[in-house]
Amino acid sequence: MAGCLTEWRKTSGRLKPFRKKMLVLVVGPSGAGKDTLLSAVKVALADDPRFCFVRRVVTRPTDGAEANEETLDAAAFHACREREDFALWWQAHGFFYGVPADIARDLGAGRVVIASVSRAVLAEAAARFPVRVVEITAPRDILASRLAARGREDGTQVAARLSRTVAIPDGLVVSVIVNDGTIAEGAHALLACLREIVDSEVS
Repeated sequence: MAGCLTEWRKTSGRLKPFRKKMLVLVVGPSGAGKDTLLSAVKVALADDPRFCFVRRVVTRPTDGAEANEETLDAAAFHACREREDFALWWQAHGFFYGVPADIARDLGAGRVVIASVSRAVLAEAAARFPVRVVEITAPRDILASRLAARGREDGTQVAARLSRTVAIPDGLVVSVIVNDGTIAEGAHALLACLREIVDSEVS
């Protein structure tokens, strides 16, 4: 059963305390079920104005399955980047991804803003915003099975995704969810993490 385990990652400096406004960055390997759980939790929190779920921008062609994404072609994406329309952006698996700059407005209003991102932008994000990380993962055999079921890539590409690793930077607070059960179990664990963030107080 999925659960939420929170830990302090080691650091040589001082950790930032929790604040009510928080940028929650969801990370994890392909096939972990990040978007599935985010979609379920977004529905559960639809009437709670404390939370804001980001629709990231991606240059990958849409198949209609990703409710948490907007698509642009590469030229339009780079034009947005030049206008500084993204708070964060990165490249992975041959595509570009961006988090809209208007998250600053919601953070300024004291909301908890949730976005799915790459580990590669965590250090940059933490230098600019109050950040909490939620890592969603699963055993390797489950990841492989889910990626194969999506049908987007061949076996070689799936293996490349599974072999890609980027460490989470030290000095961040990380909640880990092992999503190896049902969608309901995973969503319950993610919901518990988000509510714990809102209920946390500065020590």
